Amino acid sequence: MDRLHALQVFVAVADAEGFAPAARKLHLSPPAVTRAVAALEDRLGVILFHRTTRQVRLTEAGLRFLEDARRILQDLEEAEESAAGAHRTPRGPLRVTASMRFGALYIGPLLLDFLQRYPEVSVETLFVDRVVNLLEEGLDVAIRIGKLPDSSLTAIRVGSVRRVVCAAPTYLERRGIPQAPEDIRRHDIILFSSLNARPEWQFRGPVDGLSVAFATRLTVNTAEVAINAAVAGHGLTRVLSYMIAPELREGRLRIVLADQETPPLPIHVVYQGGRKAPARVRAFTDFAVARLRADPSIN
Repeated sequence: MDRLHALQVFVAVADAEGFAPAARKLHLSPPAVTRAVAALEDRLGVILFHRTTRQVRLTEAGLRFLEDARRILQDLEEAEESAAGAHRTPRGPLRVTASMRFGALYIGPLLLDFLQRYPEVSVETLFVDRVVNLLEEGLDVAIRIGKLPDSSLTAIRVGSVRRVVCAAPTYLERRGIPQAPEDIRRHDIILFSSLNARPEWQFRGPVDGLSVAFATRLTVNTAEVAINAAVAGHGLTRVLSYMIAPELREGRLRIVLADQETPPLPIHVVYQGGRKAPARVRAFTDFAVARLRADPSIN
């Protein structure tokens, strides 16, 4: 059995969560895919997939092996690219992840310019509001907001963002500008639950910080809805500063209680491979770092 071929088939089945869709992706017959996985399981002496008539999912051993298989295939791809000169010339597929609104406001426009500069690179994005494991999901670069855990990934800081309380000027004229954190209790609050799960906001305090609980009539789980509601004059909301950069520039929102904000959160560009990363990854990282560091709304 071709061991490389077996790894490719195994990863394809894991990604597609089925033998038939993996066969279509690999241009193989379903029986050939089934035989390759069965032979791999025999060789390893473990069951890699739980199989039912409706579902194919990885076993615990399969989950562990998937991470190693991805790394082996990626190492091989990078070795081939290096031998062919691709390590010097950016080319090939690049997968980038970021949070949804940061991706829409900053990474999407940046990628369009990057693709113009490097015509031999193709890009796929995964903009989601969760922390993505680069290795497990086959991604090359992530833009992450907040404190980073210790890992083997390379991280380059490009800026920071603040947790800000904001409202429309018309609302503030009607209801008044809060002068102290406790004043928010007398205001209408739009709670963005992805940033604060409970109706409670934290502020800078004299010792350990100050937490202010409040009642809210509107709780939403997306920044866009919270921002739109605030722009429409429905109350105060709390989001990350980058999320409202367009609204601040246009005067549709104003920040309040700025001198009571908690410490800012760092923004990093994170990628695998360090100096050994493929040229497309290094080129995009350099491009993104320079562009993001020059953006005044996150610096």
